[in-house]
Amino acid sequence: MSRSAPHRPARRRPGSRLTTAALALLALLAAGPAALGQANPAQPPALEGVGIDEHLEQTIPLDLPFVDENGKQVTLGQYFESDRPVLIALVYYDCPMLCTVILDRLVSTLKQMDWVAGDQFQIVTVSIDPSETPVLAKAKKQTYLREYGRAEAAVGWHFLTGAAPQISTLADALGFKYKYLPERGQFAHPACLFVLTPEGRISRYLYGVSYAPKTMRLALVEASEGKIGSAVDQFLLYCYAYDAEEGTYGPAALKIMRVAGIVAALVLGVVLLTFWRRESGGEGSS
Repeated sequence: MSRSAPHRPARRRPGSRLTTAALALLALLAAGPAALGQANPAQPPALEGVGIDEHLEQTIPLDLPFVDENGKQVTLGQYFESDRPVLIALVYYDCPMLCTVILDRLVSTLKQMDWVAGDQFQIVTVSIDPSETPVLAKAKKQTYLREYGRAEAAVGWHFLTGAAPQISTLADALGFKYKYLPERGQFAHPACLFVLTPEGRISRYLYGVSYAPKTMRLALVEASEGKIGSAVDQFLLYCYAYDAEEGTYGPAALKIMRVAGIVAALVLGVVLLTFWRRESGGEGSS
């Protein structure tokens, strides 16, 4: 069950932002996706209960109300009204380290793709801190849009805030387990992006703070169920399977063997047909 703090005191910033909890969390991330959903006996108490429980194929509640960066009341369902997949990031805007890394690396990946948020897919960033405001959300949006460098993404990347019950409900639906650390004035949380289908069904979890453009693209193609992407993308998706341990799409041996078999059969058929025609032509002329 997710935990949040509906009315929390002002944060007390530690002298060093590289806190023990943050360092331990980064170490947990480096251990791979499997470690995120399991208890780690070596992890500090601050990280107990923090991780990911995958809910693949489940649909999130699209009627959850939030507030967008302009102070407007919205529901999640408003971002699922097209054939485009949706990328969800659960962070908090005043995070001293990990959330900034997640969003910075996301922008870096997006800049390497020819697809643009708002055209082929939507991005919804939701703060897990119920005390954060639309003013802060708008400032973050402006910062990351400026870094992204694609003005058209303004209609495709959304920064939301909300009340504790709605945040907790969304986090639970996604399997995102986090908690507030009052002694640090911070949240302990995993690093993960969620790829959802246009219907709001969880299609893929992208773990960590580094997202390869190919992995991002194939995850979005997969979530769109073929509604975005080229014929080449569809072929690659057929030949590549998602490796949860590595967090990337790798060659699917059986599928590749099938494709190779089909190609070999076609080549053999062409060779035999050519030979047959030559033989037939030779017999006719004799």
